[in-house]
Amino acid sequence: MDIQVVQNEDQLKDAYKVRKIVFIEEQGVSPDLEMDEHDSSATHFVGYKNGIPVAASRLRYLDQYGKLERICVLKEERNHHYGQQMIQAMEEVIRENQYRKSKLNAQTHAEGFYQSLGYKTISDEFMDAGIPHVTMVKTLKTN
Repeated sequence: MDIQVVQNEDQLKDAYKVRKIVFIEEQGVSPDLEMDEHDSSATHFVGYKNGIPVAASRLRYLDQYGKLERICVLKEERNHHYGQQMIQAMEEVIRENQYRKSKLNAQTHAEGFYQSLGYKTISDEFMDAGIPHVTMVKTLKTN
């Protein structure tokens, strides 16, 4: 998979298309919750397989953390380690921006996946967009 930090409108549309399919169509999240005020200031990522967008995410910086958000892979492209590749790309950008900690709110069904990548759960379960989540953090190794 070819992961790009979004640099133009076409790439942003591709990232939004993947998010719409996964979060709005597949998971039933309200479009008003999925597409929010943070999109305009976030760093967006899009993953392409043979030129087709199959994964997306966004990154924001809050306090001392790079916050990983809206990480998604199209259903038919899961189990190819694309989610892991997206997270690694995001963590690399976090390090490049001199941050050493990352944070995310994981859907509880994905908690084990994030634990396998070194994330530790720091919250009780909470609901976000009608889906159970937990907050997780990781201290990033320097390169």
